[in-house]
Amino acid sequence: MNPPPAPPGTIVVALGGNAVAPPGERPTISNQFRHTRASLAPIVDLAREGWRIALVHGNGPQVGDELARNEIAADEVEPLPLGVLVAATAGWMGYMIQQSLQNALARAGVTRQVVTLITQTLCDPHDPNLRSPTKPIGHALDPVRVARLQTRGVPVKEEQRGRWRRLAPSPRPSAVVEREMIHHLVAAGHIVVACGGGGPPVYDDPTLRLEGLDAVADKDRVAAILGREIAADVLLILTNVDAVYHAYGTPQQKAIRRLNLAQADHLLAGKELGTGSMRPKVEAAAAFVRVDGGAGGSGHRAIIAELAQGLAALQGDAGTTITRD
Repeated sequence: MNPPPAPPGTIVVALGGNAVAPPGERPTISNQFRHTRASLAPIVDLAREGWRIALVHGNGPQVGDELARNEIAADEVEPLPLGVLVAATAGWMGYMIQQSLQNALARAGVTRQVVTLITQTLCDPHDPNLRSPTKPIGHALDPVRVARLQTRGVPVKEEQRGRWRRLAPSPRPSAVVEREMIHHLVAAGHIVVACGGGGPPVYDDPTLRLEGLDAVADKDRVAAILGREIAADVLLILTNVDAVYHAYGTPQQKAIRRLNLAQADHLLAGKELGTGSMRPKVEAAAAFVRVDGGAGGSGHRAIIAELAQGLAALQGDAGTTITRD
């Protein structure tokens, strides 16, 4: 009797917060549940094929909304700091993703357990990024809200003409504190929702040990770090763009289907990617594949693809695949 086939491997999937709360739509909880259910089809496909899965999700729109709720209610209840709000969104978004995925797996006849972990992301308390907020959070702001935030000294930025967003500090992540627990659960076959919103940033104080930071970590960079720490074979970054492009947004734009590490570094060294959301995705992908494959296969390949094309991109038929060679 032949032994059962080995599972395909371990994959870290990074899912953007905008997939759950897209621009131009009221971010009601019913709408967010609806979009969450729609966004999980690629995860069900991966689970059906036997992949060991860790799922990392963004929270940019959601944590900005939580911050606004705190400020609006500040006269009635004590506001919570940004780092705590990152943990809060990781909790309720994890519940939403976990429940929706459990239901989707049951409908598909796939027997896998889903668990959400509130995880902490280790950062440097002296990171200069903590003093220069650059990470857009929340939804687009109307002119009145922009003026109010500017009056209070809160940093905002015009991302596109007429589209303003609030900015938060975003230190570079260096490690996931609960990586061993995630590795253990993923290796056992459980689907783990971890590093929600990039995980609440913390630092290691010589006396107090772990202490929180009022900041947000980039979820794609954290996903790349987690992938290395749990010896993942693939990092799959799902977004709202179908690939990395040359000359994006111009009549000459052209999708890039494959990049080796040297080509990715060349692209990052230039100005073509600008400072938009695609740059940190390519940086995260390159950082993941830069690590030697070794016995665990870590750093084998990273893929950036549109949400609906996740499985096709994994098979090399869509998205942008980045490899060492």
